[in-house]
Amino acid sequence: MMFLILGPALNLAAGFFWLDDTQGATSGALTALGIACWLIGLLALNEQLRPRAPRYAAIALPLTVFGATGGLAFSIQSIHEEMFGISHATAVERLNEFPLAANALYWTCGPLFPLVLVALGVTLLRLRAAPVAIGVLVVLGGLAFPVSRITREASIAHVADLLLLLPFLYLGIRSLRQTVHQPAQAAATLK
Repeated sequence: MMFLILGPALNLAAGFFWLDDTQGATSGALTALGIACWLIGLLALNEQLRPRAPRYAAIALPLTVFGATGGLAFSIQSIHEEMFGISHATAVERLNEFPLAANALYWTCGPLFPLVLVALGVTLLRLRAAPVAIGVLVVLGGLAFPVSRITREASIAHVADLLLLLPFLYLGIRSLRQTVHQPAQAAATLK
């Protein structure tokens, strides 16, 4: 479950490469790699929760994949912004010329990723599958994530990314320990 740690860690690192009017190519690349890692980790976590929350797992699976697709689209957009020398505002405005792409990838898939994180946090709390603080941090991070990206404030992004790194660091380490020490129980619980 190293991917549960790598995803938010790469996302946090990406924030340090933001430029004035765009996230930039380096940030976009780190974020895209982080999204891929996060997707692998979240799908594995979803499988661990499946025995205790089968309905959640069934819904979370496609939403996580589509949410990651939206995150990847935004990552590539930030690479293109620097590559073509346009601001984020201009790139978003130009999306109006491509309504299918804008609506499908950005405005539908994009918001799914933070919503999946909030739902995961609530599920962890409801199942008591992790300490309360972990579930609360996942919910808060999921709520803060879109705010930080909409405002384009690096300081807010760092806080949001840290809110997500801390609980996923715990979940990742916990899952790694369980896999090494208790393979049979690893699928049953995260606690």
